[in-house]
Amino acid sequence: MEKQQSMAKQPPSASLSLQEWETLLDDFGSGSPARCARWLPLPLLDLALNAFLRRDFASHLKPLLLLFIDDLLSSPASAPPPSDSLPPLIDALRSLLLSSSPSASDPSPAPAASLLRDQFMATAVSAAVSSLDAPLDASSAALLEPLVEALLTVTNRPNHGPDRQSRAAACECLRELESAFPCLLADAAGHLWALAQAERTHVAQSYLLLLATVVRDIVLRPGLLSSPTSILSTSVPLVPFSVPSCFLSHPSADRDREPSEVNLREIKRVLGFLWERPQALTPAATMELVSILTSIAGALEQHVPTGGALLKVQFSGLIYSYHPILCHIVLMLYSGFPDAFAGEDERNIARRLALMAREAHQPLVFRLLALHWLLGSPRLGKGKDSLAPLAPRFYPGVFDPLALKAKKLDALACIAASLDNLEMRRKGEEDGRRALIVKLFQDGLVCISAYKWLPPWSTETSVAFRTLHKFLVGVIPHRDGCSEEPQLVFLMDSTIFSTLQSMLVNLALEHHGLVLVIGIFIDQLLKCKGHQSVGERLLQKLDEHLLPKLEMGYRLTSYFPIFERIAENDTIPPHGLLELLMRHIVSISVKHGPNSGLSLWSQGTKVLGICRMMLKHHHSSRIFLPLSRLLAFICQCYPDLEVRDNARIYLRMLVCIPGKKLRQVLNLGEEPSGVSPSPHPGSFFQVPSPRHSENIKKSGGVSSYIHLERVVPLIVKQSWSLVILKSNMEDNMEASNVVGISDISISPSAESDKDGEMNCEQISYIKEPLRVMDANVAEILGVLRKHFSCIPDYRHMSAIKIRIPCTLRFESEPFSHVWGDGSSTLDSEEGETLPAMYATTITFSSTAKYGKIPPCRVPFLLGEPLRNRYDIVPAGNSFEEGSSHHASVNIELEPREPMPGLIDVTIKANAENGEVISGRLQSIAIGIEDMFLKASIPPDIEEDEVPGYYYDLFHALWEACGNSASTGRETFPLSGGKGAAAIHGTRSVKLLEVFLDSLIKNVEKHLASYVVSVIGDPLVNIVRNNGIIRDVVWENDAEAFVAHDVNALVPYSENVPLQLPYFDEQGDAENLSLVSKRTIGTFIILIFLPPRFHLLFQMEVGHSSTLVRIRTDHWPCLAYIDEYLESLFYT
Repeated sequence: MEKQQSMAKQPPSASLSLQEWETLLDDFGSGSPARCARWLPLPLLDLALNAFLRRDFASHLKPLLLLFIDDLLSSPASAPPPSDSLPPLIDALRSLLLSSSPSASDPSPAPAASLLRDQFMATAVSAAVSSLDAPLDASSAALLEPLVEALLTVTNRPNHGPDRQSRAAACECLRELESAFPCLLADAAGHLWALAQAERTHVAQSYLLLLATVVRDIVLRPGLLSSPTSILSTSVPLVPFSVPSCFLSHPSADRDREPSEVNLREIKRVLGFLWERPQALTPAATMELVSILTSIAGALEQHVPTGGALLKVQFSGLIYSYHPILCHIVLMLYSGFPDAFAGEDERNIARRLALMAREAHQPLVFRLLALHWLLGSPRLGKGKDSLAPLAPRFYPGVFDPLALKAKKLDALACIAASLDNLEMRRKGEEDGRRALIVKLFQDGLVCISAYKWLPPWSTETSVAFRTLHKFLVGVIPHRDGCSEEPQLVFLMDSTIFSTLQSMLVNLALEHHGLVLVIGIFIDQLLKCKGHQSVGERLLQKLDEHLLPKLEMGYRLTSYFPIFERIAENDTIPPHGLLELLMRHIVSISVKHGPNSGLSLWSQGTKVLGICRMMLKHHHSSRIFLPLSRLLAFICQCYPDLEVRDNARIYLRMLVCIPGKKLRQVLNLGEEPSGVSPSPHPGSFFQVPSPRHSENIKKSGGVSSYIHLERVVPLIVKQSWSLVILKSNMEDNMEASNVVGISDISISPSAESDKDGEMNCEQISYIKEPLRVMDANVAEILGVLRKHFSCIPDYRHMSAIKIRIPCTLRFESEPFSHVWGDGSSTLDSEEGETLPAMYATTITFSSTAKYGKIPPCRVPFLLGEPLRNRYDIVPAGNSFEEGSSHHASVNIELEPREPMPGLIDVTIKANAENGEVISGRLQSIAIGIEDMFLKASIPPDIEEDEVPGYYYDLFHALWEACGNSASTGRETFPLSGGKGAAAIHGTRSVKLLEVFLDSLIKNVEKHLASYVVSVIGDPLVNIVRNNGIIRDVVWENDAEAFVAHDVNALVPYSENVPLQLPYFDEQGDAENLSLVSKRTIGTFIILIFLPPRFHLLFQMEVGHSSTLVRIRTDHWPCLAYIDEYLESLFYT
């Protein structure tokens, strides 16, 4: 440790010792820039190459040196230019090849030296490929020539035994260079063909792949085959190597020239040689070779049309091998040249793939892969006529793994769908076709019949209902997210649908434990736009065939999941279900005993829940008579008192409240924000499973050690909220003169209620006669229309959002005492001992009008390390950005009204021992300052026009919120074109006894982004010199705005002292004391309050006091602005 510190003080010397090399490699391996920076001034590449070539250098560090050189030259930050790095690297490679080349005295080099030589060649090629970009110019190509020459020298020794592995490595390096820089070895193709023909060892594989790669690049490059000179000519010597002229020329010049007969003949010779040598290749090399040959045959298909057929003849027999790669080669040829495979060849491939899935000795992955190939091939999967005769091979075996059973059942579903399509129906033989489809459907499910008695959350049950879904949807698959009506009618008339609906009825009758899974299965269809009507039809069939067969008794409650879905669907007549519920209530009321109190309450509550669903989803006129009878019987005769009281409430609501209003009342506050409204799992592929039970005692006090805190604290510690209740339409109309922006419907709603009830949100306006307005009013209205057209109408589109940044943390010590084992010691220096929470979900709810608040999720959170009592703790809520002890949480609100409120926070997470942590945290306070936003800028406003636009908008809103009768009756369309707003303003004043410096400081700190204009020479000079408030309108005349405000609540005059009068009836009261004889300037502030309100400040600034004139189009916010201004300037 001391030695490393001493080395950090002084840079290492030019020649590094063994220990210094180990330190260097360790520093660069750590990835720390600070540890690597002290080595960068040294010529690291030269030092590494010299050390590698030394014979006395440690052999165990030489492979690490090569990795270091590769990383050094591949890094854009530390790599020297290619002209400086490649020449010494290639010279070192030449020296190594010469020193380690086999000789007569030492024909077999050491294995370690051979491995280092091969690794050095790979390092040099990697450095060249990463530092040079294709296409190369002449200077960059000259850097490659010595490297290619050195590699060709190694490969130019065919059948040389001692260095055959090095020759294979050199071939692979050349192939990599050819792939990176196509046609680099075009002039060496003839020599490479000769070497490939001469090689007889297992290294022939590398020579064949190199030859195939070079020939492919020659064929794919336009113009090379049109040369009269043979591409396999050996007139150019192999070494010394020079870059071919075609490599540096542009290929577009010879694009349209036809290949010469000489080169076509040469290509045929090479192809014939290559596809006769697959026995010398491994399966992976064979696939790569066939891929190259497929590219060549595809490029020459116009000139050599039999290329695909010859490849098929040569390699189609590989389909009968037991290696998946060899089988994949045949499928690759089949997809590339489908016309070369006749009908019988296609059937042979399909039979072979079906047989692979039945071979028990094959690995499971291979058997699954065969079915994937069969169902996913373009022609085998789409044209399923060839699969029908193979149906017996797809029946799952008893001992097949469950994944294989599911895939085989998918194949049976494809066959059944092909037999049930329209074309097959037209061919006749209706009875035989129906019998075959039913046989496929029933016999396929025999292998997984255990789902009938296994628990509903078992995997076998999931596979069974997944298969039912595949059979049903396979007839009419998804097309662009929806299905046409004729196709849906065709599906409902299909054999599969009729068989499935009778099967579901029988399953529900015989195995009541599967009722919940059947309900989830139907939910999956109802949530799909293309198959929603199919799910509704299944519910209708269950209503018609299942409900009459059910017996009365306590077991009937297991069918309530289906009853709930029938009650939610307004396409199903509710009379049958209500009659069944009436018989059920009568039965349990008659048969109840003295010990059935809790059961009676549970049964009655579930029945009332179904009644509530009918009230929400059906029109009152449709269900009034049967539902009123049911509720009246429960009120009079049901044994449980609480159920009778609840039924009485529902009966009164049904009788007294109109249908649409009743649905609004029932939907009000049904689900807290952030909680999913559906109690059922989203998909029947995810069935419910047992979980850890929540410990209520542990979860009760989670807020004492888990904290969710605001990043920016509130200025006003708000503890109250003003709530304005609107009881009825009359109250709304009477209070319309004080409501900020009224909702006005431009066009009637497209949805009309059949009960003929009035929509309370729509206010009809009587057309008024035309009136004359001056140019000033017209200009104001134009500004306001442009502004309101940028504000979204939250009833018809996404509203404006505000975000409250918070941090989530938890204390380790109390958390571990509650949820840990208590035996582990918490050490802040060892992160492994700190507790953690996993998969944390934070949900939010509020009684304020903030819309639906989305939940937040934190995947992992580590507890805060313990601090010594003498540790220095930073003040405030500051935390490190990358810290795993704090998590950032953003609360997104869509305010429907700019009012403060509280956000209730609920947390749910997993502890390390698997227990579920849940509970309520401290509420998050939302203040009026959280609602402050800048007004939206129309898209046609340029950047330099923004200050002027804000200034004009302030004047327009100031006039509209005053006593101006000319704009009071105007309406302004909102964004979306479905709603409009009308302005009803109010105003107020606030006297702030605060000195000038303090006021300017607080305005610049908290309200700078909302300042529109600064008026008055003294104030302009002070604010402009501070440099915080920018891009506003500067006015030197202090009376530019104030003098025209003749209608202000407190008129301004230079000669009259500024006073605030009391009410008129208190005329004899004393006036306020003198405030200021003259202001030094005025701040003009415009604040937007979502969803569409405004707050306007005109601060007339004096040396020791300031008068704030306030105007707004949302008068309830004035109750908070007064307290906000006091907290802003007095604390």
